[in-house]
Amino acid sequence: MAEVVHTPRVFSGIQPSGGLTLGNYLGALKRFGETQDQGEMPTIYCIVDMHAITVWQDPEKLRHATRALTAGFIASGIDPTKSILFNQSAVPGHAQLGWIFNCVARLGWMQRMTQFKDKAGKNSENVSLGLFAYPALMAADILVYHATHVPVGEDQKQHVELTRDIAIKFNNDYGTDFFPVPEPVIEGAATRVMSLRDGTKKMSKSDPSDMSRINLTDDADTIAKKIRKAKTDPEPLPETLDGLEGRPEARNLVNIYAALSGKAAAEVVAEYAGQQFGTFKPALADLAVERLSPISSEMSRLMQDPAEIDRILAHGAEQANAIAAPIVRRARDIVGMVGA
Repeated sequence: MAEVVHTPRVFSGIQPSGGLTLGNYLGALKRFGETQDQGEMPTIYCIVDMHAITVWQDPEKLRHATRALTAGFIASGIDPTKSILFNQSAVPGHAQLGWIFNCVARLGWMQRMTQFKDKAGKNSENVSLGLFAYPALMAADILVYHATHVPVGEDQKQHVELTRDIAIKFNNDYGTDFFPVPEPVIEGAATRVMSLRDGTKKMSKSDPSDMSRINLTDDADTIAKKIRKAKTDPEPLPETLDGLEGRPEARNLVNIYAALSGKAAAEVVAEYAGQQFGTFKPALADLAVERLSPISSEMSRLMQDPAEIDRILAHGAEQANAIAAPIVRRARDIVGMVGA
């Protein structure tokens, strides 16, 4: 049997589970826009609201967060006329294929997922079944579009690897090569942005300290203040990247500067070698304000018209469903299901 060559296609998504941070922008949204503009592969971007409800969400806050995330996508450079942009729950194929994959994935695979262990903690028997099965639905998110490339942060790499396992097992179980085996795409100087208060922890919207993160809704003064107050150490910047070993806060700020400027981290270190953070932080603050303030302003403008955001999402869902529906029909046929 001749090997099937799948058309290259990019898919990625973000949960609407709170405000967007600098980490979301540098680790995902900025890269999404760059991938779209390269034009090498069709790009599909999704607000994964079904994943969000694996833990309880206030309905009105979820609706607002979904629209705010959509505004964040667009303000960060995602053009709905170039990329497909939609919310997951509006395309039935995600849930339909997700159930098939629940029956393909093995219990042991799910139990090894480190994110489930981290989120469930010692209370694993009281979390939702949805949280446990989350990775199978993520596999469906990707494979319902036959996506071949998945831009993700390092913390999601394990889930894409599970998606590969599910695709391979489905194909082997049914003697087909219907599903592609997707590749995680992890690149960039700041794919994992750390807390401004603790360089060993990821920047998170759930951190109780607002000073630990830069929100995409922060104004220029707030952005500058947070960077000025970011934790560092008393040593000057070294001459090479090796000199940042054991200095997580310093390395984090250098990575942020590199990602915002488009320079390599080594270039940034060379430029500021020997200088104190009293010099480096104001330069980083100016750069962050320059890059992020237009995003904040555009998000605010877009959120003034929720009906337009809903229209964009609905149009994107129509486009996404046109791709997903035939793939789901074929998957149903492969497993022996009868009917439409």
